[in-house]
Amino acid sequence: MNPKPRPVWPALIGLAGLALILTALFLLPGGVVLGITPVKGGPPLLVLPLNPGERFTLHYYHSVENAPIWEEHSVDSRGRIFIEEERYLKYGAGMGKMPGVGRMIMRGPYEAITDMHLPTGDFVLRVGSPGVDHTILWRGTASNLSAVAPHQAVIFSAQPESLLSRLWHRLVPREATPHTREP
Repeated sequence: MNPKPRPVWPALIGLAGLALILTALFLLPGGVVLGITPVKGGPPLLVLPLNPGERFTLHYYHSVENAPIWEEHSVDSRGRIFIEEERYLKYGAGMGKMPGVGRMIMRGPYEAITDMHLPTGDFVLRVGSPGVDHTILWRGTASNLSAVAPHQAVIFSAQPESLLSRLWHRLVPREATPHTREP
């Protein structure tokens, strides 16, 4: 006695449903990925998944004044990078108000230019030596670029990613992620 063959259509409907779900996850926005990569090539030094509008901070010590500086940046849903705010202890070489950009306020002992929202696009940074400590502050982490790539030019670039990619990278970590905690 031969058992009855199972109908194929339930399996086909299940596969079609799975394909539809994966397609939707691929098409839906999942955020933006900021990569910091050596200009000369190689794997990224740091990869940060960001939500549109979320900020990250570049913190360092001015090489002439040896004074702390914070540059807050954001990324929009299309992967465009903006500088939002600068804070510093005092005017130094290359620091100070830019006419028509943001507004100047005091934050404790620091001068700050806020409300800048000035597009930078992808940008290149020549990472300073230890002591300059070019450090990325993001979601309670601190990643010191000067400790891993002193005197190297790195490019900051961002691009949108799908929800499928964002979910996948929660399961499989990205190549380079922050590794230290903020002091």
